[in-house]
Amino acid sequence: MSILTACSSEDKVKEVNQPVELTISAAASLQDALEELKATYEKEHNNIKILYNFGGSGALQQQISQGAPVDLFFSAAEDKFDTLVEKGIIDQTQSTDLLTNELVLIVPKNNTKQILSFEDLKKAEKIALGTPESVPAGKYSVETLNALQLWEDIKSKVVYTKDVRQVLTYTETENVDAGIVYQTDALSSEKVEVISTADDDTHTPIIYPVGIIKNSKYAKEAEDFYYFIQSDEAMNIFIKYGFKGAQ
Repeated sequence: MSILTACSSEDKVKEVNQPVELTISAAASLQDALEELKATYEKEHNNIKILYNFGGSGALQQQISQGAPVDLFFSAAEDKFDTLVEKGIIDQTQSTDLLTNELVLIVPKNNTKQILSFEDLKKAEKIALGTPESVPAGKYSVETLNALQLWEDIKSKVVYTKDVRQVLTYTETENVDAGIVYQTDALSSEKVEVISTADDDTHTPIIYPVGIIKNSKYAKEAEDFYYFIQSDEAMNIFIKYGFKGAQ
């Protein structure tokens, strides 16, 4: 009997020493800033391990809707986020619009097609965009191209990608002549050049909401991280990577 008790106590000690693993599903465009924030946060909270699941906001929203074990969702689009609020998966009182971003046209450094404006996309053979149904940057891109009356001329040249980071990679490696990404993605690369920034009135406002998943196993820890990424310290890191505060 005493042996069983000893084993059980040992298991409890292991359990106590086990770090809490917080899973955050986040838009791919947030990767660099969130990786830096993870290092800062884990240094100050040695009992917490942050696990990121980066991807297109639409794909992440689908995973969460289907019951993927996630503690926080950080989206690059309000509509994907609002779907989870409407389904009761995220409590609106534990969510906030945190960041904004800009949409930019990029080309490889060589720019062999001499693309110098959105209008010049007609010269391109291949243009990379995020898949509009699942990648908000792709949806915003199509809206902009429609507003500029270019979409019908170039849609047959479009190469669709699984997230905005893949658009960046295709452009860096010259697999395409141009791509449309967020300003923050363009800033992370020395292999591309920003040609033009889309006017705000050509697309839906680019807002990044973040919120806690209601059935999180670690509600207290999730709430702590939620407030940390809204802190001045965290906002300064987001700003360093090219984001702006939504407030």
